[in-house]
Amino acid sequence: MEWKLTRRILGRTRVFCFFYLLFSTAGGETSTLTVSSPHQLYSCPEGATAKLVCNQRGAAKHPTDVLRPIWLFTPHSEKHCSGSTGPRNIHHRSNHTLPPGLHFGHGDHNLWIVLQNVTRADQGRYCCMLLDTVGGHQHVEILQKPHSHIILHVTARRNGTQNCTVLDPTPTDDSVPVVLAIAACLLAVVSLPLILVLVYKQRQTAQSSRRAQELVRMDSEAIGHENPVFLGGSPHTKTRTVSQIMTRQSSETGRHLLSEPGTPLSPPAHGDVFFPSEDTIPESPDFLQI
Repeated sequence: MEWKLTRRILGRTRVFCFFYLLFSTAGGETSTLTVSSPHQLYSCPEGATAKLVCNQRGAAKHPTDVLRPIWLFTPHSEKHCSGSTGPRNIHHRSNHTLPPGLHFGHGDHNLWIVLQNVTRADQGRYCCMLLDTVGGHQHVEILQKPHSHIILHVTARRNGTQNCTVLDPTPTDDSVPVVLAIAACLLAVVSLPLILVLVYKQRQTAQSSRRAQELVRMDSEAIGHENPVFLGGSPHTKTRTVSQIMTRQSSETGRHLLSEPGTPLSPPAHGDVFFPSEDTIPESPDFLQI
């Protein structure tokens, strides 16, 4: 019975964790637009071709909104991107042609930038941004502006392979609640059988103690310890008739009852009052003078 209850609770816990993660993940995808970088650090030798990629999740607030990808650049890796300066000194606010070796791309699930023949001047922080805009050319309103960043480190030219290496990032702030939820569910699933075993052992101990108390009580009742009346046998109630109740009964011990004649402190048998008559006490002259 206990193991059936354990399996039932474990099944409900797994179902709860599954639906919690499902709804939390689904809510994160559909409620807001997010941009993240699968690799935050790229290391490329001089002369290599670097393709920096950022992932897109979610959707625009309205079906008619326009999603505009933007890449910003700063040569200082420890600082945030600011202004409108893009890679290789392009400006997003002015119409221009891209310099050779620079390409941008945008799909349904990611946006990227391609840097051909990288040099030391390309080293720095690249910020990928996705603007959710609404309105025409005269008035454009930005509804969402999710962004992320990538660090590009350029090393010395080498004779061997010219491929770039990447490093995976630490979990972002968006993934921390999901990780905590998974850890909590795993901890609950692991610790629940132990808790049920402890409860089962406690119930068994309580039942054994209660059984021992019942055995002690039954032994005590068998020898009459709890009720001393059992030592002398069961008392029998004596029934009396009406004539016996109306007449005077003698004491079972042979002693006189207070209601019998001749018993000390009993009233006289023949017409005397209960209190004997006393002579009249003459009044003292001293009391009369007061």
